Amino acid sequence: MSDIVLNSVSKSFGGVRVIDGISLDVPSGEFVVFLGPSGSGKSTLLRMIAGLETIDEGSLTIGGKRSEHLAPGQRDVAMVFQNYALYPHMTVRDNMAFGLKNIRMDKAQIARRVQDAARILEMDALLDRRPAQLSGGQRQRVAIGRAIVKEPAAFLFDEPLSNLDAALRVRTRVELAELHQRMQSTMIYVTHDQTEAMTLADRIVILNNCRIEQIGSPMDVYLKPASRFVAGFVGSPGMNFIKAELSGEGEQQVATLGNGSKVALQIDLPPGTYELGIRPEAVQVSQTPAATTGKAAVVERLGDRTLVHLHLDDGSALVALDSGRSQIRSGDTVHLDFDTTQLHLFDADGIAHHAK
Repeated sequence: MSDIVLNSVSKSFGGVRVIDGISLDVPSGEFVVFLGPSGSGKSTLLRMIAGLETIDEGSLTIGGKRSEHLAPGQRDVAMVFQNYALYPHMTVRDNMAFGLKNIRMDKAQIARRVQDAARILEMDALLDRRPAQLSGGQRQRVAIGRAIVKEPAAFLFDEPLSNLDAALRVRTRVELAELHQRMQSTMIYVTHDQTEAMTLADRIVILNNCRIEQIGSPMDVYLKPASRFVAGFVGSPGMNFIKAELSGEGEQQVATLGNGSKVALQIDLPPGTYELGIRPEAVQVSQTPAATTGKAAVVERLGDRTLVHLHLDDGSALVALDSGRSQIRSGDTVHLDFDTTQLHLFDADGIAHHAK
């Protein structure tokens, strides 16, 4: 059993609250990603689980055992940091075995664990090399191997791919996903990169202002964001936001945009001023006249798709999606169709309400 339970945990540095009453259950074997901007508290929360930061209030349970007062070495977790922190004079084998030698583990058991970890990470041929003879991705795998040999209840990753170049980051991300599938271990992973979160996580925990903003599967937080913050933070490019006046009765409503165009939608909200949110892929370029038009400002040609950055008549900015072979050029007038099933309205408190 390697579940992790946080119950109303808080943390302050001086008079500044950096974690504010967070509760979270991570079931055994789950891959959970802490996602949020810099300063949201995600790394601090991970370090509180690891024991590198104290928990001022609340409780932590790891594998059914109260752990908030235990030293880091007694919590049965292994942490992988952004920096590899490998010993340059040691071989890969010795780097991976170093922690086990320090606790005087039997030599035969150390050798077995190192060999097993090397096999899992496909590093058998690298065991006798030194860090200077390895690529950045290989060094990060050694750091992960150093965690694996401890056979912990849970793995904690603190932005482990940030020092890698883009192509290597993609490859290592796939390797991490495969590693989790093979080991079925509990893993908590901190990142500010939403692509990493979307592709790795069973569940994403989105943090903002030292609190949890939303917890859900990658597609849950993408398709049904709980707040304007989540809607704007998750997705690349980000969600479009336009001021809208809502009118109508019951679920048959009409949102009037600033340029006067109207969008019919099914949503049960009182009339008033809202912010309408819609993702670029739900704003399609139309070849026939449509109720909403805009003028193309910038056209991004990405090969398989084209992103058209537009301005509506009232100056509102909008990003729409067109095919990879789009003929639109800067300055063109563009007709737009909205997928009304993918519309969201955000009230004055930033709470999301989803169209049907």
